[in-house]
Formats: sequence, C-alpha cells, structure tokens
Amino acid sequence: MALFDASTLKDGVGAREVWGWALFDAANSGYSTVVLTAVFNAYFVSTVCRDASWATLLWTCAVAFSNLLAIVFMPTIARISDATAKKKIWLLAATLLCIAATAMLAFAREGTLLLAFSMVVLSNFGYSVGETLNSAFLPELARPASLGKVSGWGWSLGYAGGLLTLGLCLVVVLRGQSMGLSESTLVPVTNLITAGVFLVLSLPFFLWVKERAVARQPAQGVGRAEKRGIREQLFSSVRTLRSHPDFACLALCGFLYQCGIATVIALSAIYASEVMGFTMTETLILVLLVNITAAAGAFGFGYLQDWLGHKRSLMLTLLVWVAMVVTAWAATNAATFWAAANLAGLAMGSSQSAGRAMVAVLSPKSRSAEFYGLWNMALWVSAMVGPLTYGIVTWMTGNDQRLAIAVTGLFFVAAVVALMPLNLTRGSVLAEQESTGGAAC
Repeated sequence: MALFDASTLKDGVGAREVWGWALFDAANSGYSTVVLTAVFNAYFVSTVCRDASWATLLWTCAVAFSNLLAIVFMPTIARISDATAKKKIWLLAATLLCIAATAMLAFAREGTLLLAFSMVVLSNFGYSVGETLNSAFLPELARPASLGKVSGWGWSLGYAGGLLTLGLCLVVVLRGQSMGLSESTLVPVTNLITAGVFLVLSLPFFLWVKERAVARQPAQGVGRAEKRGIREQLFSSVRTLRSHPDFACLALCGFLYQCGIATVIALSAIYASEVMGFTMTETLILVLLVNITAAAGAFGFGYLQDWLGHKRSLMLTLLVWVAMVVTAWAATNAATFWAAANLAGLAMGSSQSAGRAMVAVLSPKSRSAEFYGLWNMALWVSAMVGPLTYGIVTWMTGNDQRLAIAVTGLFFVAAVVALMPLNLTRGSVLAEQESTGGAAC
C-alpha cells in the first residue's frame, strides 16, 4: 500500500503533491533546529556577544521581535493571500527571505551584533510566515476525515528534515574540530548548510503543489476591505474569534500548551546542563534522539487522531506533556531524564500536528490562511511568554531550575482546562455554513 493512501486525499490530489507539501515541513524544520535550538543560539551568546551578561537577553529579544513582526503583519498577509488565492506566491517570498537571511548569518562573527540580530529577526519572520501559509494548504489536500493523518505526515517529515540538517552540521563541525578549526570558523558554515537544505527541500512544494483556492476579489487587485491598515486588519481578525467560539477555545488551548513547548525547546539544553550535568556531546545526542521520537510520534499519532478523534487525541498528548514535566522535575539521574526527554519528543510532534489538523476542521474554506494566521499568532505570542516566564522564575528564585520547570507544567494543565469546552462538531458546522454562504462572520 502506498504511503499516501489516495482515499485520504481530495479528488485530483496526487501523492507527489502531498510529498511536496510535506517536504516543506522538512525544509523549514532544519532552520528551527539548527538556528533557533541547537547551534547558532549558543554561538550568538558565546561568540557574537562575547559571553556578555546581556547576551541571552539580546538573543531572546531578537526572537521575540521577529515574532512580534509576524503577529503584526500576518493577518494582512493572510487576508490578502486568501482574497487573491495567491498563498503560494506569498509563501515563496517568505521562504526566500528566510533562506537569504540564514545564509547571511554565515558572516556573523565576534562583535557583529547588528548583522546577527537583524538576520535572526528577518530569518525567523520569514520562517514564521512560511510555516503559516504552508499549513493553510492542508484543507485543500486532505479529506476532512483524514486531516490528522495528513498533518502527521508533514510533522514527521519535518522532524526528519531537522535531523538531516542537524546531522550534516554535526558531521562538518566534528570533522572540522579534528582538523583543528575553531568554532568561529565552523559554526557559520552550518548556516550555509541550513540555508542550502531549506532551498533544496522546499523546491518540490513550489514545483508540485497546486493552488486550489478561488480568488474572492477581481484580478486587478484586492478589495477595499483588504487594503485597510495593518492595525485594523489585526483587530478585524481577532474579532472573528467572537463569532467562532470553538476556534477561540482551540486558540487559547494552543497558546497555553505552546507556551510550555516553546519553553522546552528553548531551555531544555540549559536544564540538562545546569540541573542534570549533561555535557555538550550528551545534549546534542539528546536533541537528535528526541527528534527521532518526535517524528515517530507525529507520524503514528496522525493515524490515531483520525481514529480516536481530534479533541480526545489532543487531550491525550497534553496529559503526556504533564507526565513529562513531572518526570523531568523529579529526575535525579540521567536515565529518568532521558525518559522525560523522550516523552517530550513523543508529545511534541503529536500535539503540534493535532492542533494544526483541528484548525483545518474549524476554519471556513475561503478563510483558511486567515484562521491559520490567527492560530500561529497565538503560537508566536506563546514563544515569547513561555520562555520569559521560565527566565523570570529562575531570576526571582536564585536560578531554581526545578521550580521553573514545575511552573512550565502549569501551562499544560491550563491547556487541558481550556480544551474541555470545545465542541468540534458545532465548530465544524459553523465553518461549513460560512463556506457555503449559510452564515456570515
């Protein structure tokens, strides 16, 4: 049986097209793994900023500012791309921006603060916009009953792409170290590798995936509603939450659990080093294996999601996250922490895949980019709130990392509570009514 079962796809959608869509997840995951999580962030602090006391703060400011830009501009981009049915063109622009800015990070050296800061902001902005627009193609490819499965294909390939990029970078770094090359020489090369892999793996999307959405405005330009100012566009998009209460529940739940996930991604290596005493090599191996677990979780859980149901599946993954936090908090030896890390990997891919599939269920077909923009806006805010909360707790408690991870667990508990009132059937009916002209927003 083919990996991409034709019965899960909409009429006219072939396996090659789904491969192209899923490979985009593989392409951009290399960026998030190498630049944001495992390699360049540490280089930015230690080399670019010369280990200054404000170095970590400057890094978090760069990431936060790029997320803020995405929050401000994504509603406008989403509305225009929906109205003109040109999501693919906007996705191409965002992809090229991320690739170019990532390649420019190869020129980041000691003291090049402005260059490094600005390229991190631009690359992460492009990454965030691209991730949103790619997700908005999911309802055009998968049948409603198979959204979880198809979303899981993308997430699992995404983690595989992260592994590929990180693996290539590690080979180069280890080989270079054996030749006596310094970190300041080797790490910039990883940015070129990351940009190159992103470029190659994203090509199938632009070559194979079709834009099936129908433009809502005349070809000569978008309508008056699409030309309103950025501020009004943002407020207009947020107001749609009032008329789609079940999507609002999902957005709140996603914000809460992504606060926890963003904290785990940004600070797990620090926790491993500061609390568990892991060496850099042990931490890198941990990141690699957790990505494998996450890929397996995203792929397998996609099938479970379509069988068990979207809401129950997401609830299950949130409970796994709670178990992970409790295990990490209680860990006093490496074996227990490894168990916690693999629970995180299992839950990470599945929870993110489940959320993306549920957005497809609750969003009107003619406004998919807008609804995915709102969803990702909640996730971008969480990427600022979660790690900042962790940092404030450690600062206020004299670097009590165990207390900080316990506080992180409260985000997942709150997400469970936020998910409870969501009625997926009611929300999907409302979305379908709006798509067919039976309801207005």
